[in-house]
Formats: sequence, C-alpha cells, structure tokens
Amino acid sequence: MTTGTIRPEDVDLSDLEFWARPLSERNAAFTALRSLDRPPFFAEPDMSFIGAESGPGYYALVRHADIIEASRTPQVFCSSRGNIAGTFDPPPEFLEYFGSMINMDDPRHARLRRIVSRAFTHRMIAKIEDDIVRAAVRIIEDVRPAGGGDFVTEVAARLPLKIICDLMGIPEERYQRVFDLSNTVIGAFDPEYVPDFAEVAAAILAAAEELRGMVRDLAAERIERPADDLTSALVHGNVDGESLTDQELGSFFILLVVAGNETTRNAIAHGLKLLTLNPEQRDRWKSDFDRYAPTAVEEIVRLASPVTFMRRTVTRDYELNGQRFKDGDKVLMYYCSANRDEAVFPDPDAFDITRDPNPHLGFGAAGPHFCLGAHLARQEITVMFRELFRQLPDIRSTAPPERLYSSFINGIKHLPYEF
Repeated sequence: MTTGTIRPEDVDLSDLEFWARPLSERNAAFTALRSLDRPPFFAEPDMSFIGAESGPGYYALVRHADIIEASRTPQVFCSSRGNIAGTFDPPPEFLEYFGSMINMDDPRHARLRRIVSRAFTHRMIAKIEDDIVRAAVRIIEDVRPAGGGDFVTEVAARLPLKIICDLMGIPEERYQRVFDLSNTVIGAFDPEYVPDFAEVAAAILAAAEELRGMVRDLAAERIERPADDLTSALVHGNVDGESLTDQELGSFFILLVVAGNETTRNAIAHGLKLLTLNPEQRDRWKSDFDRYAPTAVEEIVRLASPVTFMRRTVTRDYELNGQRFKDGDKVLMYYCSANRDEAVFPDPDAFDITRDPNPHLGFGAAGPHFCLGAHLARQEITVMFRELFRQLPDIRSTAPPERLYSSFINGIKHLPYEF
C-alpha cells in the first residue's frame, strides 16, 4: 500500500501494522474509505491474548457528517455497552478500572459529569492560568542550558502532567510515576512500554491499580484534611445528595491522567512538528501571537487528532449514510478521518493557522461526551507556544517524530529538537 494508489479494498483498519505505516499513507487510506457510498465494515482483530473475545466485526464512520450524527444520537449510538477504546469487549476486571463516565450513558453519565465538571469551566481554567504560565516558564528554564533534546519528554509532556497532578493534589515527587503509568495504560501495545506482548493485559491492570491506589490514599487524606484541589472537591462534593464512590473516583482519576496528559502533550508535540514543517505559518503566528492563537490552536488539534477514534454500540435499528444498523452493531468513529474530510475542510492536508471556520472533532463532536477538558487543553497549548516563541524563538524539530504504536492514540513518543 503506497500513497496515491490506495483503494478502499486495500485498507484493513484492524491490522495493527496499518497503524505503523507513515501518516501520509494512513491519511490516503482514509481518503479512499470516505469515497465509499456507505460506512465500510471490518473484521475484528484477534485479542484473545488479553482474554477478550472477538466479535463479528465493526463499521467505521469516516465522514465528518456521520460522526456528527452518531454523536448527537447517543440513545442509538451508546457508550455503556462495551469498550469505547476498541472493538473488543474486555474481561470484567478491566471495567473495575476503566468504567469511568466516558463509558456511560445518561442519566448516570450526566450525574457524574455534573460532579466533576465544576473543575473545568472557563472560570476555573482562568483561575489557574497563572499556574499554567509559571509551569511553562519553569519547563523552558530547565531545558534552556541544553540547547535541545527530546521535546516530548522534556517539554510537551511536562506541562499537562504537572497541571493535572496539581489539580488533583498529587505531589511533585509522584509526577514521573504518574507519567510512566499513563504511558503503560495508553501505550501497552508499544514494545517500548510493554516489551512482552503476552504481558499487555497484566501490565495495563497493574498500572491501573497503582494509579487507583494513589488517588485512593489521597482521597482518604482529603476526607480528614480537605485542601484546595480537585480530589477534595470530589470526595466532599455531591449532586442531588450523591457523591463519587471509591471505584468512580479511581476510574475518573485514570481517565483524567490519561486523557488530560496524553492528548494535550501529543497536541503540543504535533504542533512543534507542524510549525517546523510550515515556517511561513510559524512566522505568521509569531508576528501577532494573540491574534492568531485561537485559530492556530484549533488547527493544531485538527491535524493532530490526538484521539484517533471512539467506539459506540448501536441499540436499535437505525439508518445512517445508506447503512442500516441493528442492535448490537459496533461502530468506530474515526476523528482523524473526519478532521481531513474534504467535504468540510478546503485543502484538508494543509496547515493553516488562519483556518476559520474550523469545525474539527479533535475534542469529539457536540453531544454528551464532548471533551470535558477542552478549555484546559486549549489554554495549555496556547500558553506553551506563547512562552516558546517568547523565550526560544528559533525552536524547531530536527528529525521525524517517533510515533506511538497504537490505533487509539495518534501519539508522538519522542521528537528531537533544538534552539
């Protein structure tokens, strides 16, 4: 399979090797799939090595309009039946750690979202803006003497990691451990994080248990001695007389450190790569940072598409884009494809920091599961690039990124850079 010669029948989204191919080939494959008259169907990959049974297959939603419709119809395309991060339905022990609100439907989803959403409003994010700026400044001061290195581990990962840990009240000496554990959870299929494929399930569960234990111990402290952090708000807050259970708190923390850490750091890393490859766009943004920042950040998120897909399960007969779905059908919504849909985005492969409108789905589509941390992610990306332009104006990547081996996260593990 090579760029320019890809036919829809050449594409197999269930082949893990597909996700190791160059990004240009993957984008060309999705362009071919969008040309079909209805959503394509794929057999499921064999996941028996983690104790999961493969089902009959799944449909891939690759058009922007299809994902919008599915996201706005949660009563048909539900989140609570199965694993939102894959086609396979994991063994029951996984749900103990990953049964967070992202895997729920209303009304339970709405109840939990009301409890935790207070920490992610515009007002609350504005309140911690100074903390975000101070963190970004310190990160840059730390790397300045070296003149370069690995942008992901030294810069991009550190800001969202610190902010999430600070929000929860996790002490600084635990930052690196949280970082390592989140890498294991989200990158378990990458041999850098779990060298033995046969140990994937055990590694994920062990990492999840350690993360849950971390927040469980912290919650016990905050019950006795509340502090000005999200953990205190969660253990003492309630909606309609209900508060989070221990399991809900643990699952939410795992979701938060993975979603709030992995996705934003990948957007920042993709941003430096895009700005290096498009110096005219970089110069334009530097010429008037505040003017272009809002649209530049949205364009980075569109092309980065940090979360590649989310799964839904159909609850009843429903027709979408020429396909008649039935109860139990599995559907994967490929945001990476929707964000390059030529029916919505003129010249979709171009990086244009002035693109407006930009109805990308990098934070999901409008609906009950739109990303709770979108405000925070935008703020962190904006602050980081403002400080990079101000303090390291000639910063650039110096080699192609080393990508995460994953079908779920469009991750960059390492990115050499210099200034």
